Amino acid sequence: MNPLLRITNLSKHYPDFTLESLNLEVEPGMIVGLIGTNGAGKTTTLKAALGLITPDSGSIELLGQPLQGATPTLDEVKQSLGVVLDSCSFPRDWHIKDVGTVGRISYTQWDEGLWQQLCERFELLSTKTVADLSRGMGMKLSLAFALAHHPRLLILDEATAGLDPMARDEVLEYLRDYMEQNSCAILMSTHITTDLEKLADWVACIDHGRLQFNLPKEAITDEAGVARLTQAEWEQLAQNPPETLGEIRYLKQPHWVDVLVTDRRALASLLPQALIERATIEEYMTLSLKGATL
Repeated sequence: MNPLLRITNLSKHYPDFTLESLNLEVEPGMIVGLIGTNGAGKTTTLKAALGLITPDSGSIELLGQPLQGATPTLDEVKQSLGVVLDSCSFPRDWHIKDVGTVGRISYTQWDEGLWQQLCERFELLSTKTVADLSRGMGMKLSLAFALAHHPRLLILDEATAGLDPMARDEVLEYLRDYMEQNSCAILMSTHITTDLEKLADWVACIDHGRLQFNLPKEAITDEAGVARLTQAEWEQLAQNPPETLGEIRYLKQPHWVDVLVTDRRALASLLPQALIERATIEEYMTLSLKGATL
């Protein structure tokens, strides 16, 4: 099955930052989470994927079409693309109904019934202006606009930022439902890694412009483990680490050592008395980026 988004050896150079040889794919039916610290290169990646910036090298394919300049084919491809950036981009004096009017004019597959349904679900009153909306409601408006034309690929940049926990769960639930009913894919950049634990199939991490890991979510949250070892347990592990544990990352604390392994069950067999838990995405990222390798 061909990816809906394929990024190959993407590089982009700025005076103070370089995105280096990035490879990433998003296949139909897949939700890919893109994580990393501020300034890691997530937004640069998304802007390149949307054609908002021109890469220095590498290639990008959207829905099987090369992203190279403006062409009639590419314009047609973008009809199947939904985008939510990290802030509401509609003019502040527009009413919600004006946003719907623009959608009807802009998208050949605009679904007015779905738009009205989303506005009702997200409590977006047609008479309100964009200026009346909180940051969270502005993100809901952007999401409703992005979904109302049935995109095959949805690109989200901090789309749940500014939402309270209940509203965030509502949006995530809708995205899950949307994925189940449509043959599409989502690339989702976020700092809220717990959202990805609920939603993502795959997690990619960028740091300082380089891809650090790109893994199925289950490899992180089901198979990997984080252990808080005593000094004695750490010394036992460090003296003769078995190959079955895979790569071992560690971070020394004042009174213990945090250890990340790719196979927590193997570590539990080696150190049955140790405190070993499933890794969260945030823990996996932190120890992968800050931890040393044993």
